[in-house]
Amino acid sequence: MDVYVDKPKCTGCQHCKDVCPVAVFEMKNRDAPDVNSDHAPANEQWKGQSDPSVVAKWSNVQDGHRHFANDNDGTSGGISVAVNGSACILCQACLIECEGECITITDDSGNTYHSIYK
Repeated sequence: MDVYVDKPKCTGCQHCKDVCPVAVFEMKNRDAPDVNSDHAPANEQWKGQSDPSVVAKWSNVQDGHRHFANDNDGTSGGISVAVNGSACILCQACLIECEGECITITDDSGNTYHSIYK
């Protein structure tokens, strides 16, 4: 299994980390040196700017999350990194919960799954 996060689309909601039963995701500060340590393609790596369409959708939502905050405070903020993609069991909980629709999973047969927010 391979899992990665499209960093510019990540809102920092932390839902992926909260629902994953096998600890695939870790929240990192947006300026962490290893923020691009998963297998995201170059155009989906963090380069310091969030996707404008995702910002427009989520920046004013008042749901208790610190959307697009640089640092993670243990509940939200920062950016998600798939640090343990090989542990993925394809339960797809992260794909349903991801606000930014930024998670991609490729299974061992080459099938690809993308997050679609519920």
